[in-house]
Amino acid sequence: MADPPGFVSNGPVSNGPVGNGPVSGQLTIRAFAPADEASVVALWRTCGLVRDWNDPHKDIQRKLTTQPELFLVGEVSGRVVASVMAGYDGHRGWVNYLAVEPDTRGFGYARTLMAEVERMLTERGCPKLSLQIRSTNERVVAFYQRLGYAVDPVISMGKRLIPDVPARL
Repeated sequence: MADPPGFVSNGPVSNGPVGNGPVSGQLTIRAFAPADEASVVALWRTCGLVRDWNDPHKDIQRKLTTQPELFLVGEVSGRVVASVMAGYDGHRGWVNYLAVEPDTRGFGYARTLMAEVERMLTERGCPKLSLQIRSTNERVVAFYQRLGYAVDPVISMGKRLIPDVPARL
């Protein structure tokens, strides 16, 4: 199931406030390339996604070994302004690291990335997409609810199998 080398949205799409940053316009979605690493890690740091227990560089290297085509970046005028990691294990799809540069929010880029992830996972036969949100992040909970996601009555648990060296924050 080959995906096109670059998916281009229909320009700025927004069901909310208009973005206020200097970068706006057509979002091009493509697979992550190794040359994107520094930009993507900087984006994740800017968006507050990096935590002490996760080395973002290791997360990227791990993702590149498993379904790397589901690690997407969004560009506007050649600048990486968004990212998302997705995966499908044959039972559920998962989304991690959805991020959009703060100065480009409000143009529908996160919505466009999620639509592309949902399309790609549906093509693979994925029946359900799950994600985790920090319980304090009410703005993001509301975003996903607008996309049709609902809170599942489950408890998320985790166990670190391979410890990362603390990330440089």
